[in-house]
Amino acid sequence: MSEVIKLTDIRRVFTMGDQQFEALKGVSFSVERGEFVAIMGASGSGKSTCMNLLGCLDRPTSGEYLLDGVDVGGLGPDQLADIRNRKLGFVFQGFNLLARTSAMENVELPLVYAGIHSRERHKRSMLALEQVGLQGKENNHPSQLSGGQQQRVAIARALVNSPAVILADEPTGNLDSATSDEIMHLFTSLNQQGITILMVTHEHDVAAYAGRQITFRDGRIIGDSQTGRTGQIS
Repeated sequence: MSEVIKLTDIRRVFTMGDQQFEALKGVSFSVERGEFVAIMGASGSGKSTCMNLLGCLDRPTSGEYLLDGVDVGGLGPDQLADIRNRKLGFVFQGFNLLARTSAMENVELPLVYAGIHSRERHKRSMLALEQVGLQGKENNHPSQLSGGQQQRVAIARALVNSPAVILADEPTGNLDSATSDEIMHLFTSLNQQGITILMVTHEHDVAAYAGRQITFRDGRIIGDSQTGRTGQIS
C-alpha cells in the first residue's frame, strides 16, 4: 500500500479579535490507500477542523499536508477546487442533494464540474447508482426517496469521480439506527473494494465499522488504534 494522506505537524490557529485559538496543535498522521479510518472526539476536540483541512476547504497555519502525493499547502483557490473535485468525494450528514433534480443529475454534478461529456456522465452515474444499490431510482427526486436512499445518492455522487479518498462527515447523523447500519455496511463493502474512507463520527458503534480509529482531544491526537474490524461485515 502507499500513503494517500500524510499530515505532518499540522497547526491551525484562528484569530478572533485580539484573541487566538489553536484548534490543531501539531497533528501528524498518515493514511494508506485502502484504509477505513474513523476520526473521533468530543465537540471542540479539533476533529472537524482537521476534516476541513483534509477536504481542502481550509488551509493549515503551519505544517504539511500531502494528498495523493501533492502538497496542497501552496495551492491557490482554483487549484484547491480542482483537487477537491478530482481527488476527494464528500458525504455529509445532511445529504446536500439538490431538491429539484433527479438522483442521476445529483450524482452527475462532479462530472459536470470536471467537464465530462453528457454521454460519459450518464454512463458513470448509472454505474455509481448501481454500486450503492439504487438501480431503478435514477429518475427519482430526493423528496421521493427515504433518508437512507438519499444518503446512498450522496455516496454515489462521492464515488462517481473515482476519488483517491471519500471523506464522510457524520454520515449517519440524520438516520435511524437500522438505516445507519445499512449505510455503514455499504461503506464497509466499498472499502472491501479498495476505496479509502475517512469518516468523522462521535458514535462509537459507527466508528466500530472502521478498521482504525483516531481520537482527538483539545487539538491533539490522543489515540490511534486498529479495531480489527477491517473487511468484516456481520
